[in-house]
Amino acid sequence: MLELHCALSMHQHGIVFLPSFTHLLPFIICREVHNRICIAGGDPALVESPTEPKWSAKGELFFITDRQSGFWNIYKWDEQSNVVIQLYALDAEFSKPMWVFGASSYAFLGKDDSSLKIICCYRQNGRSYVGVLDPGSGSFSTLDIPFSSVTNIVSGDECFYIEGASANLPESIAKVTLDEKRKVTADFSLVWSSSEDVTKHKSYFSVPEFIKFPTVIPGQHAYAYFYAPYNHSFQGSSNEKPPLLVRTHGGPTEEARGVLDLNVQYWTSRGWALVDVNYGGSSGYGREYRERLLGQWGVVDVNDCCSCATFLVETGRVDGKRLCITGESAGGFTTLACLAFRQTFKAGCSLYGIADLTSLRASSHKFEACYTDNLVGNKQAYFERAPINFVDKFTCPLILFHGLEDTVVQPDQTTKIYRAIKDKGLPVALVEYEGEPHGFRKAENIKFTLEQEMMFFARLVGKFKVADDITPIKIENFD
Repeated sequence: MLELHCALSMHQHGIVFLPSFTHLLPFIICREVHNRICIAGGDPALVESPTEPKWSAKGELFFITDRQSGFWNIYKWDEQSNVVIQLYALDAEFSKPMWVFGASSYAFLGKDDSSLKIICCYRQNGRSYVGVLDPGSGSFSTLDIPFSSVTNIVSGDECFYIEGASANLPESIAKVTLDEKRKVTADFSLVWSSSEDVTKHKSYFSVPEFIKFPTVIPGQHAYAYFYAPYNHSFQGSSNEKPPLLVRTHGGPTEEARGVLDLNVQYWTSRGWALVDVNYGGSSGYGREYRERLLGQWGVVDVNDCCSCATFLVETGRVDGKRLCITGESAGGFTTLACLAFRQTFKAGCSLYGIADLTSLRASSHKFEACYTDNLVGNKQAYFERAPINFVDKFTCPLILFHGLEDTVVQPDQTTKIYRAIKDKGLPVALVEYEGEPHGFRKAENIKFTLEQEMMFFARLVGKFKVADDITPIKIENFD
């Protein structure tokens, strides 16, 4: 558990933030430290995850926590009364899991204390919003920003910068200037884009639809982004429903964000429907939603992915006989588990996916050393949910990709499941990349992976000829 501590030194402004991982963060060295105070995270009766502590120019401590409501909101510590004050209450996430150090969900605007404002972003119902919070009055003004996903905010002189994306804009950095009252966007301009010329292909883009679908628990719902097939120069037959590719994000407590992803557009521009599932356990929907996965990894995520595919079939959007699933890393585990323990899908693709949970636990790096214990549970669950132990239950084709320099998920996990499925007599293919780590970096390998995944599904499930000039790799027990 992360705890927020302060220690008061001999000097009035010698207050030091001391989180439980102090060795990873710089802090002020004082000649004498005393009166250590636990601000948040130390009360066993109060469940919370405090994060992103920041000092204002006046020396006031602000931070984000999810106490009481279960949603990460912005708080302030009043030093005089030693009371934590919630600045603005909203059932939305003003922060995210800190998988990467240095992420910033809010920043201070104003050069003097009297005009201090907080620029911040939050996630609600699958979308990001940016607003200005007045710590003094508690008022909040939402800004008109074209990004539907915002991941970082940094303040500058008379402006601020945000990192974000949308359904039509790739990952970008924008400079935002406000009006004099700092309540309305006066100017929004992109200063950097991950793909500057991609918008010229906008006529091919499939725009995601945020959907809510029922889970196996009566009255409970999960969420996803559905991309219908779209190509402005071609119209599919009205008598044919499209094949569906279900995509499972990694983490597994990460979040699909419904922004422009050319990997997604590759499928939708070629006649496929694709759905990006935020199964129970995903971030962005509050603590209760995240905690659905505690002790249930390999159960809740699997059920939700299958339920989403079934929902899209029952609502007439996709062809129930052509359902495929794909995932990377932890998403690869969910993919393999769906194929091993359910009969929903007709084929799957695992990219450096986890097949052996016990092996993963033994080789996990220090940062995630005990992470899987919370998600899986006891020794029996480690065995019972690992696809590698139940290869006899696989009944459909599978293609696998793995980098041989992967130190997060050992390559032999993929090799073992490939050999076992091959011996079982099911159609299977394996691609191993020299020099690739966990997640592929080389453009030619990324392109090859996407094309071969498409070709594999088209040949074995889609039953159609791929328009692109692609030479297929050999499929064992098929070619």
